[in-house]
Amino acid sequence: MPTAEAVQDQAPRRLADNARGIARLAAPLLLGQLAVLAFGTIDTMLVARYAAADLAALAVGGAAYITVFIGLMGVVLALGPIVGQLYGARQLEQAGAQLHQAVWLALGLSVLGSTLLAFPQPFLWLSRAEPAVADKVHSYTLALAVSLPAALLFTAYRGFNTAVSRPKAVTVLQIGGLALKVPLSFALVYGVGPLAPMGVAGCGIATAIVMWAQLIAAFVLLRRDPFYRPFRILGRGLLPPSRPALVAQLKLGIPMGLSIGIEVTGFTFMAFFISRISPTAVAGHQIAANLVALMYMLPLALANATSTLVAQAIGAGAMRQARRLGWHGLGIGLGLAVAIGLLVFAGRHGLVRLYASDPVIIAAALPLLTWVAVFHLGDAAQCLASFILRAYRIATVPLVIYASAIWGVGLGGGYWLAFGQPAWAPEALYGARGFWSAATVGLLTAAAGLCLLLGWVQRKRLGRPG
Repeated sequence: MPTAEAVQDQAPRRLADNARGIARLAAPLLLGQLAVLAFGTIDTMLVARYAAADLAALAVGGAAYITVFIGLMGVVLALGPIVGQLYGARQLEQAGAQLHQAVWLALGLSVLGSTLLAFPQPFLWLSRAEPAVADKVHSYTLALAVSLPAALLFTAYRGFNTAVSRPKAVTVLQIGGLALKVPLSFALVYGVGPLAPMGVAGCGIATAIVMWAQLIAAFVLLRRDPFYRPFRILGRGLLPPSRPALVAQLKLGIPMGLSIGIEVTGFTFMAFFISRISPTAVAGHQIAANLVALMYMLPLALANATSTLVAQAIGAGAMRQARRLGWHGLGIGLGLAVAIGLLVFAGRHGLVRLYASDPVIIAAALPLLTWVAVFHLGDAAQCLASFILRAYRIATVPLVIYASAIWGVGLGGGYWLAFGQPAWAPEALYGARGFWSAATVGLLTAAAGLCLLLGWVQRKRLGRPG
C-alpha cells in the first residue's frame, strides 16, 4: 500500500516504478468498477431478451438515473482529493472528519436526486417516449429513487477508501453486490415461482435492494477493521455539519459535479434525442453505449489511481513526483485505449450478437460501433486529464472546457447532423450516427483542452513548494 512516506522523496521516479504503483491501486479499482458496470450490462442483456419496449424504457430510465446520480456523485467525490492530500500530510483525524462532512453532503443531495427520479417527467419530455414506454420508465426510476441515498453514501465511503489507498475494501463489497444483483434481476425481470414477471421495473427494484445491502456492509467494515481507527471515523458520533469543511467540499465538488454532469448528459441526452427517431434506434444506441461504458472502466480506474497518488504526493510536498506521476498515468492510459479500441472495432460483429439476437437491433447498433475506437481514445484522454487536475483541486476551468466541447460541439453538433441533416453532410452521418460522430469530435476537443491546461498547472505548481 502506498504511504505518505513513500511519496515524500522529491526525486521523480522512473516510468516503470510509477506504472507499478498505479497498477497496484488501479487493479482493485477496475474490478470494482467492472462489477458496478455489470449491473447495467446484466440488466441490458436480460431486458433485451424480454421486450423491445422494456429495452427502450431501460435506455431512457437509465439515462435519467445516470444524469442525476453521476452529477451528484461528482460533488460527493470532492472528498477524494481533499482526503488524499490530508493523508499524504499524515493528518489522519482531519481526513476522518472530512468523511463525516461528506455524509451530510450525500444526505442533502439525496433529497434533490430522489425527487427528480420519482418524478421523471422532464426526462420523458426530452425523450418523447410513447405512453407504454413512459409508464415503464416511471416504474423503473421510482425504484432507483429509493436506491439513490444508499448509492451516494456508498460513494462517500468509496471516495475515502480510494484516497487512502485502500480500494480493496470497496471492491469486495462491489463484487458481493454483483453476486446478489444477478439472481435478483433475473427473478424479478422474468418471474420465478410466485413472483410475476416485472420487466424493466424488476431491474430497478433489484438495484435498490443491492445498494442498501452494500451500504450496511460498508458500515460493518468501518466498525470492525482496525485500519480505520487512527482516522476516528466511528466512536465519536456523526460530527455536526461544519460550514468551512462543507464549503471547501462544495467549492471543489460543484464544478466537479457539473463537469461530470456535462460529460454524462452530453452522452445520455443522446439517448433521449435518439429515442425520438425510433425505439429500434435507441435500442441500438443502448447496446453501443453499454459497450463504451465497459471500455471506459479501464481509463477510469487508471485515472482514479493516478489522481490518488498525485494528491498524496502534493500533500507530502513532492511536486516533481506529482508532475511525473500525472504524465506517466496519462501515457499509460492512452496506450491501452488505442489497443482496446482497435480490438473492439475488429470484433464488433460478435460483440453486438452478445447483446441481442434481433437482426433489426443488430443492424441499428453495428454502424455506431464504427465510431467506438476513436470515441474511446478521446474518452480516456479527457478522463485521465480531468482526474489529475482534480488532484491539484482544479475544477472550474475544466467545467468551461467541458461545456464548450461536449455540449457545444458534441451534443449541439449531433442534434444538427441528426435532425437538421445539412446538405454538405453525407447520409451516413444522419440519425443516430450523427450524434456519435459529433460526440467523438467533442470528446477529442475536450481532451486536448484539458491536457493543455494540465501542462500549464503543473509548470506553475513546480514553482511553488507544496
